[in-house]
Amino acid sequence: MELFDYDAELRSHQVHLRAAARVGMRDRVLDIGCGAGGTTREAARDAGEGEALGVDVSAVMVERARLVSAQEKVGNVGFEVGDAQAHPFAAGFFDLCISRFGVMFFADPVAAFRNIGRALRPGGRLVMMVWQGAERNEWVTVFPRKVVASMTEAGPGPFSLADPEVTEFVLTAAGFADIEFDEVRESVFLGADSAAAYHNLLLLNGFRASLDHLEPAEGERARTRLREVLAAHQTDGGVLFDSHAWIVTAKRPRP
Repeated sequence: MELFDYDAELRSHQVHLRAAARVGMRDRVLDIGCGAGGTTREAARDAGEGEALGVDVSAVMVERARLVSAQEKVGNVGFEVGDAQAHPFAAGFFDLCISRFGVMFFADPVAAFRNIGRALRPGGRLVMMVWQGAERNEWVTVFPRKVVASMTEAGPGPFSLADPEVTEFVLTAAGFADIEFDEVRESVFLGADSAAAYHNLLLLNGFRASLDHLEPAEGERARTRLREVLAAHQTDGGVLFDSHAWIVTAKRPRP
């Protein structure tokens, strides 16, 4: 099965997350919503004498993460299929929890972050990247509204932690402290050219389904509009869209 390459899409964002995470040589790192494991492998390499564990709800993604990690001979990394809201992590085991756009989909975010907090040692850090509001992310606003409607609906979704007040309330209720927000503005990379970008978008969960559920004439108009938008955003560096995100940092308090 062909998978969307999130690591390519978010390569500029990853530079910021890595700098904020400051993985130590002996750190034990937990990566929530690890996808195909690019962020987990990078953390494992930075923690040369430590280790990294990636967790994702997608068995397909975890299988891919394990395969690539074996091919790249990253030995201090592991992956598990699981929902961080209830996954039985070893209590107090990890020094650091990271996540790149993997924590916005919890049905009960307080319960999820409380569970993540239990997995951290006292003084352990949480470093996560989440999207700011849809209106600040061009990769949403320029596409046909009906195609991206599911992304902007209320409830768990890409923008559920966009509001710093909401996110601070959730993390505080889950037991975290020293919560800080830093803005990241980078381009989202969708492909080397508009044809590749169109192909890649259809690999995204729900994107093709949203197009297919439109009436035939409306669906064709949406596809035409989509191709036009992608062509208009083609640059020498590929098809790029403006985006705004937060890096959120917090700590598990010491007793």
